[in-house]
Amino acid sequence: MKKRGFEVVSKYADQQLTLPYRSTKQAAGYDFECATDTVVPSIWKLGFLRALHLIRHQKPLDGDKLKSAQADLKPRLVSTGIKAYMQPDEVLLLVNRSSGPLKHSLVLPNGIGVIDADYYNNAANEGEIFIQLMNFGLTDRVIKKGTRIGQGIFMPYLSADAERMPQAVRSGGFGSSDKKS
Repeated sequence: MKKRGFEVVSKYADQQLTLPYRSTKQAAGYDFECATDTVVPSIWKLGFLRALHLIRHQKPLDGDKLKSAQADLKPRLVSTGIKAYMQPDEVLLLVNRSSGPLKHSLVLPNGIGVIDADYYNNAANEGEIFIQLMNFGLTDRVIKKGTRIGQGIFMPYLSADAERMPQAVRSGGFGSSDKKS
């Protein structure tokens, strides 16, 4: 019986992707690579700079200026072409590689991504794992296929006593359990 691991999603079956791997014997994290060449735009675009200027000069920020600034700050979903299987009481945490912010100005804006066991093989996207990245560098960052972009750590989790057991079944892919917002 398989306990936990990685597979390539069918969309990338013939693309020679590398399954996530640990780089050293003591490494906790499995390095994920980018599935295709991807550009992560710098946040320092005109819309964001205009918004900062207005805020600094205590002028209103609304309408198109606000939308433009928010678009510049939107994270990029970077495809890995990988899905993960695990036990029902486990989770895969996606975290920054230490070189991401330091050397490449790339960060996971949500701090930690959570991949639940029921994300695997979901109907919406087969459970493909995407890593959210933001580029706080001054120029756009080109990430080539095969570049390590994040790492995943399998972890067990605990449930609370007398928890009301959730009845919902995952119906979608990325962000599908966020029913309120």
